[in-house]
Amino acid sequence: MNQRDMLAAVQKKSGLALKDVKVVIEAFFDTVTKTSKKEPVRTTLGTFVVAKRAARMGRNPQTGEAIKIAASKKFRFRPSKATKEAVM
Repeated sequence: MNQRDMLAAVQKKSGLALKDVKVVIEAFFDTVTKTSKKEPVRTTLGTFVVAKRAARMGRNPQTGEAIKIAASKKFRFRPSKATKEAVM
C-alpha cells in the first residue's frame, strides 16, 4: 500500500474529503518526525523512537579487512501488543 492508497482508504472509512485526510495524515507524520527526535512517541499503534547505535568494528566482506563503523541514529517502530495480535 502506498501513500495514495492509504489516503483513499482513510477517506473511504472516515467520510472526510480527501484534501482533509491528506492534511491530517501529513500533520501526524510531521508530528511524529519532530517529536521523536526528543522523546518516544507512543500511540495505540505502537511506539516511534530514535535509537542510538554505538560505534563498532566491522569487516569489509570483500577483503576481510577490519573497518570502524561510526555511531549513528536509527528511526525505529515497536508495535503495540494490540497491533501485534491483530497482524499475527
